[in-house]
This record gives sequence, structure tokens and C-alpha cells, in this order.
Amino acid sequence: MTGEPTRVRQMWHLLEPLHAVLYYAPEAFEEAAALGYDTTERWASYFAWRAAPLGAADAREVVRTFHSFAPAMVGGYVPDGWATAAPDVVLAARLRAVDRAYRALFGDRVEGAEFAEAAALARRAAEAAGSGVPGGLGVAKAPGATGGLGVAKDPGALSGLGPANSALPWPDAPHLALWHAATVLREHRGDGHIAALAEAGLDPVEALVSFAAVGAASPEVFASRGWSAAEWGAARQRLRERGLLAADGTATDAGRELRAKVELRTDEEAAAPWRALGEPGRERLAQLLGEPWLEVIGSGLLPSENTLGIGKV
Repeated sequence: MTGEPTRVRQMWHLLEPLHAVLYYAPEAFEEAAALGYDTTERWASYFAWRAAPLGAADAREVVRTFHSFAPAMVGGYVPDGWATAAPDVVLAARLRAVDRAYRALFGDRVEGAEFAEAAALARRAAEAAGSGVPGGLGVAKAPGATGGLGVAKDPGALSGLGPANSALPWPDAPHLALWHAATVLREHRGDGHIAALAEAGLDPVEALVSFAAVGAASPEVFASRGWSAAEWGAARQRLRERGLLAADGTATDAGRELRAKVELRTDEEAAAPWRALGEPGRERLAQLLGEPWLEVIGSGLLPSENTLGIGKV
């Protein structure tokens, strides 16, 4: 594709909000509460919704695959959350949550031809992501499944969130298939991003500090990942010693260059599904996603500033 990294990143920007509805929609919190999760804050349901494809993963596995969260924070929710609801129960509930949230946002259009066409195109791209993990994270082993939803028996059987979601059955309803495709593609990209950060020599907290330093979001937003002030400060010091951070906490030219390389490498790792779909298919999908994207953004469900740097990188 001409200008491939730019187009790959554009598709991420379009699909990410459609995926992220799960973590913010009131319908999702209602489904989580019905399972028994505390919904006075969002993290109990977030860790359950996102980690369920891994099976009953322990805290170490979630720390590794989620990457940016402090181990102490993860340990507050995992693995105790599986005592509230088993992963296969969570997976069924998250599809109910997405169904309800999408119907609230888009109404009867979820039954229409454009959603069906978008779902078919997105599925073609997502299926091209396959079960492999980008970069240096390793290749997924064949998952063992329990129940009817394809949850891995062994949390270590799948090497990343991309292949873990790829191993799940496809929903029949087009709007749910669209959401599932968006989820596979964003987690596939995330696995590649982790590999790119490792390649750049950035550990999880350094990754956040360096991202804040280039203006992706404020340090206060990144505080949601649970790192202590001492851990954040130590990471800043390590980055200063590498010449990547100035004394005021902003990125040096070298720091900006390194982050740009990370984002480019991430785009490269995420490109294969879009090559498989082809430029006409990608352009048509982008066209179909435009209106739903605007409606999600305009709904006020999602935070205006996020840790992913959407709209800023």
C-alpha cells in the first residue's frame, strides 16, 4: 500500500473507539454488575473483559500481555476476578454488553447492509492476523478450549492478546462480528507494539514516561496504570541517563526520534492484515466506519484524553 504506515495507523484510529465502547458503555457496566463485579470504578470489569480470552490467567500473565499496568495494580484484580465469574461466562456477557451498547448507539442500523459489509471486510483483515504474535513475542501454540467459547485451558498456551482473541468463535450477528474484528486487530497491533517497545529497550513504565514526554497524554492520565510516584521518577531518571528525556520531563530530540521509531515499527507489525485486505477493501472499510466512528466519539462515552495517544500519534 502507498504510504502504508499512515494507512495502517488510520485504520487503528478508526477501529479503536469501536472496540473501546466495551470499557465505558453503561450497558457494559450493567452486565458486569450482573456478574457480581464491583462497578463503582471501571477496573474490575476492564480486567475481566479484556483478559477473559486468555482463560483463567494469573496476574503474571496479565502483566505480561497487558504490558503497561503496574504489577501491584493487576494483582488487585487478577486472579481474584475469576472467582466472581469464570472466563467463559465473562466472554458471553461481554458480547451481550457490546450488543446492547451498539444498539443504543446505532439503533436499527446494526441490522443494515452497511454494518454487514463493514463486518465482512473487517473480518477478512482480522482473519489475516491469524494466530501468530508479531515481533519477538513468539508464535501462539494451538489453544486448548473449554466450554463453547474457545477459552484457553492454559494461560501460557497463547502468547498474546491478539491470538487469544483470534481463537474465539466469530459471532453471527454482523455488528458483533465487526466488534470482534476490531478487537482482534487492535490486540494484534498491541502485541506488535509490545515487541517494538522491547526492541527500543523501553520497559513498561519507561514506555509510559517516554510517551507522556512526547505529548501523547499528560502524566496524570498515565497514572491510571498504577505506577507509584517513585517508580515513575526512577523511570524518568533512567531515560534522562540515556539522553531521551530533558530535565523538565519532556522528550529530547533523541527521545522523540526513538518514540517515532516505535510507532513506525508498530505500524509495520500491524500491516499484514491490511495488505491481505488490499487497498480497495481498506478504503471501503474506512468509508463505512466513518459515520459510526463519529457517533462513538460524539457520544461522550470515551475519555477525551487517553493513554494510547489516539489522534496525537
